[in-house]
Amino acid sequence: MQMKLAALVSGGKDSIFAIQKALDEGHEVTHLINIIPARDDSYMYHSINLHMVELISAASEIPLIQQQSSGIKELELDDLTLALRKVNVDGVSVGAIESQYQASRVQKICDSLGLKVYAPLWHRDPEELLNEMSKVLDIRIVRVAADGLDKSWLGRPINVNSIESLKALNRRRMVHMAGEGGEYETVVLDAPFFKKRIEIVKSEIEWEGDTGTLKILDARLVDKN
Repeated sequence: MQMKLAALVSGGKDSIFAIQKALDEGHEVTHLINIIPARDDSYMYHSINLHMVELISAASEIPLIQQQSSGIKELELDDLTLALRKVNVDGVSVGAIESQYQASRVQKICDSLGLKVYAPLWHRDPEELLNEMSKVLDIRIVRVAADGLDKSWLGRPINVNSIESLKALNRRRMVHMAGEGGEYETVVLDAPFFKKRIEIVKSEIEWEGDTGTLKILDARLVDKN
């Protein structure tokens, strides 16, 4: 059944690839939903480079609804409910792969609103997913927080070479291939459904302990070649 979907997005690879899968299957994505947590340690929502979601909305020409959130565990679920009440859709697209915490709570919210959950990446093999994503998305790593992921990974694209390196880190140090344990976070600069691509103009690296972030200070939309 074809559905009208609102897509939960952080700007990262999983949520964007879920949108691509939805469109490929004939669903309509009417809105992007982005939750902005007040805390960096939110259990549900990403907090890195969230301003990029506005560019993703402009690049894809899909309207964006942003909702401020307390970021406090469990209470932050109410903020997602508020955002979803603003749209008239059949279901919600999510990029969850393995997080039972996130998946169960999105399911509960959708059940309460009479919405279906569209989760095309759920329990997919991480290596297969990365290979699929890398063929159609321009993905850059913008945060690392795992042994073996150093400064050289920040800004690095996910491609054949980086996937091989992640496989080696997975074998040696149990780094999750898709970053599901918070090992790394990403931003997407281009996708098939983008009308324009995103170009990073200025960025800086912040490093503390064994965690680093590529802060995107300036970015712009450019025509696709």
